[in-house]
Amino acid sequence: MKVKKPCRLSRSVIYESPWVSLYADKVRFPGGRIIEKHHILDFHTGFVGVVVENDAGEVLLVHAYRYPLDTIEWEVVTGRMEETESPIEAARREVLEESGYETGTYRLVYSFNPINGISDKVFHVLVCRAGEKIGEFDTNEVKEIKWVDKDELKRMIKERALCDGFTLTALLLYLGDWVD
Repeated sequence: MKVKKPCRLSRSVIYESPWVSLYADKVRFPGGRIIEKHHILDFHTGFVGVVVENDAGEVLLVHAYRYPLDTIEWEVVTGRMEETESPIEAARREVLEESGYETGTYRLVYSFNPINGISDKVFHVLVCRAGEKIGEFDTNEVKEIKWVDKDELKRMIKERALCDGFTLTALLLYLGDWVD
C-alpha cells in the first residue's frame, strides 16, 4: 500500500542565496488540509560536526564567534559542506581551517535533521584522530582552541557551558558510547 505524503502544490521564492534559501510552499496534506504558506529553509548542502580526539584521549574545542547571538561559544569543529564534498572531506577541511590540525581515521557516527519541520538541513557527526598541527586557525571564525578531557566535557555540559545544539548532540553521542 502506497503511503500518502504531503504534496507541494506551488512554491514562492522569498529569498535565495548560495548558503540558504527561504520558500513559501502551498502544501496539501494527506487528510486534505491545505496550508497556503508552509515556510521552508533550504540549506542546499549538509553540515559536519567533528569530535577530534588526540593521543591523550582529549577532545578539541574551538571558541567560535557567533554573531547572531553576540557570543563566543565553545564548540566542536563544525561547518558547511561544499556541494561536491563528502562528509569526511568536509570534516577534514573544516578541522584544518578551524584548528590547524591534520586529521585521519574518520568515522561517520550519525546523521540527523535538527529542524525537520521547516528545513532540509542535515547534520553529519564524525569522530576522527588528530595528527600534526600544520597551520594556524582562521581568526575570523575562531578566537582560540583547547583540548579537554572527558571529565571536563561532562562538567561543561552539566554547567551549561556548551550551548550549541550540534556540539551537544555530537558530544552526547561521543560520551554515551554511541561511537564504535
